[in-house]
Amino acid sequence: MSAALQVNELSFAYGAREALRQVSFALAPGRFAALLGPNGAGKSTLIALLTRLYDLQKGEIRIGEHSLRQSARPALKQMGVVFQQSTLDLDLSVEQNLRYHAALHGLPQREVSERVEQELTRQGLTERRRERVRELNGGHRRRVEIARALLHQPRLLLLDEASVGLDPASRLALNQHVRSLCREQGISVLWTTHLLDEVHSDDDLLILHQGRLVASGQASDVSAEHGGELNTVFALLTTSSGATR
Repeated sequence: MSAALQVNELSFAYGAREALRQVSFALAPGRFAALLGPNGAGKSTLIALLTRLYDLQKGEIRIGEHSLRQSARPALKQMGVVFQQSTLDLDLSVEQNLRYHAALHGLPQREVSERVEQELTRQGLTERRRERVRELNGGHRRRVEIARALLHQPRLLLLDEASVGLDPASRLALNQHVRSLCREQGISVLWTTHLLDEVHSDDDLLILHQGRLVASGQASDVSAEHGGELNTVFALLTTSSGATR
């Protein structure tokens, strides 16, 4: 089976300033990968390129078997996205948000109700289906966004700083919930964060700093390679001056 996500020699610049420099990595099917980096490391630029908010300048992105440059529509159909800033309609109910998204994706009407029911159940939102999103707390709003991202049954789920603004208990619950989806549904997850406690030792780990991928591999192996705990290794790899967007 092909990689869920393949990034090859990806570079991007804002004018004369490089934001990403020859970044390459692959995400295997059914794996949880943490993209770790301090603020300004280039994570936001990478997410913008993966979601096609920015056009590619140099390099290649493949989602499943499809090139994002050459076959954008089928490539993007393989991916669900939860952005850092919520894009839910606060005045619609949970179910209305899901049905609206299903319509935008052009899902067959005969399948919409079944998929909505499936995601409401999977995300523990069945009893909240008629509540307006503005009445939900931050953790439940994130679950609605995950449900929406999974409606079209992607093989890759991309979450960009999804825990920002949540209290510690809600952050932990969300992180555990996404991991259970990865295990039980075989979905590949790319979870971007700047928080070390959201990374587990058996995660695939990518550390981005100043636009360069400075470490990659299973988190425990990265720690062993650099001879320290993850927090020490992270500090070691991200201490040089300067930053990218």
